[in-house]
Amino acid sequence: MQEPIGKQDQYIAAFGGITSFTYKKDDTVAAEPLRVSMDTMFDLEDNLLMFFTGYSRSASAVLRDQNTRTQQSDADMLNNLHYVKELGYRSAEALMQGKPVQFGELMHEHWEHKKRRSGGMSNPRIDEWYELGMKNGAAGGKLVGAGGGGFLMFYATDRNRLRHTMAKAGLEEVRFRFDFEGTKTVLS
Repeated sequence: MQEPIGKQDQYIAAFGGITSFTYKKDDTVAAEPLRVSMDTMFDLEDNLLMFFTGYSRSASAVLRDQNTRTQQSDADMLNNLHYVKELGYRSAEALMQGKPVQFGELMHEHWEHKKRRSGGMSNPRIDEWYELGMKNGAAGGKLVGAGGGGFLMFYATDRNRLRHTMAKAGLEEVRFRFDFEGTKTVLS
């Protein structure tokens, strides 16, 4: 469709679960479920909280600049993307070692790098809500998706405090669970 978006969202929807993807230069993708204990998975389901910001955005608009700068071999952009790739490896390791709080802290580190890629990645209101979450029970978090709007996701060390704080700020929580089946066809 000629849109400047990645393919990670489509792959996780197809496979489901807590899955690691390796995107190869020949455009093939290797998928491997992460070896995460049931305790860690339940911890994530209990402590990953997602809140709708009320802002919708076009992923294409946010990602177009990033794609152009990447194609032009912009050193800052490439360094940022390589750093975030390393954060992905560190995040997988934290989950496999049963360290979900460390995973939350890495989400924060990822968000800080993601915001540097584009001025449209966040806005003052989202930044305000994010800081509020970090001061009220979150170990880390990020805006889920391309940026500019959508959902704030936090890893909570005090989920009740975080829930009440974000509700008081006017954000609606969206509850979720992991789906380990991936995409399926339903015939009626």
